[in-house]
Amino acid sequence: MSKSSAQYSQYPQHHPHDHGRAFQRRPAPAAAAAIPLPATDDAYTIVHAGKQVRFGPVVFWIVVGTVVLLGLWSAATATYFAFRDDVLTRLIARQAEMQYAYEDRIAELRAKVDRTTSRQLLDQEQFDQKLDQIMKRQTALESRATALGSMPDVTGSIPRATPQRGDSSQSTPKPSPISDTVIFVAPPDREARLESRAPAVAAPPTNQFAKNQGFDNVLVRLTTSLDQVERRQMAALSAVEEGMDSRMRRMRGVVSDLGLNLANLEAAVPRTAMGGPFVPVKLTANAGPFEKQLSRINTTRAEMDRLNRTLALVPYRKPVIGEVEFTSGFGVRSDPFLGRPAMHTGLDFRAASGDPVRVTANGKVVSAGWSGGYGRMVEVDHGNGLSTRYGHLSEINVKVGEIVKIGQVVGLVGSTGRSTGPHLHYETRIEGEAVDPQKFLRAGVRLSAG
Repeated sequence: MSKSSAQYSQYPQHHPHDHGRAFQRRPAPAAAAAIPLPATDDAYTIVHAGKQVRFGPVVFWIVVGTVVLLGLWSAATATYFAFRDDVLTRLIARQAEMQYAYEDRIAELRAKVDRTTSRQLLDQEQFDQKLDQIMKRQTALESRATALGSMPDVTGSIPRATPQRGDSSQSTPKPSPISDTVIFVAPPDREARLESRAPAVAAPPTNQFAKNQGFDNVLVRLTTSLDQVERRQMAALSAVEEGMDSRMRRMRGVVSDLGLNLANLEAAVPRTAMGGPFVPVKLTANAGPFEKQLSRINTTRAEMDRLNRTLALVPYRKPVIGEVEFTSGFGVRSDPFLGRPAMHTGLDFRAASGDPVRVTANGKVVSAGWSGGYGRMVEVDHGNGLSTRYGHLSEINVKVGEIVKIGQVVGLVGSTGRSTGPHLHYETRIEGEAVDPQKFLRAGVRLSAG
């Protein structure tokens, strides 16, 4: 028996076919004993349907390896297709999560920029509102300064504003050379900032806080300067009101001290040509303290003007210029010619011959010429029973019927009539009765002292 026929059959357990095929290694059948076989111990035979295929171990293991690789590839492919949807789903979810996170971050940054931009716009609007308020306030102060400047009682009495110390490159307030107001220039980048109010998203400047602080400082300085101007205006206005009230009290006091009737004096004031519709004085509903005080001052000034016109008919002024020196007073004295007691009905003012003699109140000349012991004399009627006489004149410069004003020269000092030397004999009369002129002169001194 040959070597090959003594081998045992081998059946691989992992062969995938189970329908009668056999992979074996056994001796050749007797019928084929005559066929010569290769002399090898490693030959493999595949029998199928009575047919045999013999091949070497290398080919066998190549076939086996190929079958194993194909099986692994099939298993890997099946696994891939089984889990592909899950992997793709997870990848898509991860990408979506990353995208959502990125979009959320973008939205957060955009919201932050929008808040910053909105804050800047709000700050700009607040700055513009404050600036508009300051400009309106400056306009009001300028109108107040104009009103104060038109008052003769306060012209030149308002102190001027002093320049502010600090950085001149910013909008520091400057004093006006004409009125006591603050003139300022808006920040140079204000117009550019107003034009940049587009709703575009932009990163806020790093120095925005510093800019806002600078604008706030400018507004504070402007407000402070305007406050100072307003306080000075109010102080000047208060001083004017106090001065007017004081003068009004003195003027009424003069009339009262002289025993005159104010209503009768006002009735004696000659009416001048004037007229127009009656428009009552009233304040607006939003009038402030300045406007109310200014209205009171205007009312007081109108009343004071009326009193001034009335007092212009009261002879409380001096008839000669210079220091008042009397050579003889009013009352009983020794007559210079007879040496006997006599009533002196006026005041004798020391003066040089030719010195001007001025009328002491508005009135009308009722006598101008020689009058006995008065010599050359001028008498002026001031209305309401008041009259004055100017005697011993060397020259008369007015005529009867002429209207004379306060301070007008009616004649020159002389020594005519019963006179021992150049001087002025001055009389004040009420209802034709001589009264002491010093009573009027003292009232005038009190009135002018204020």
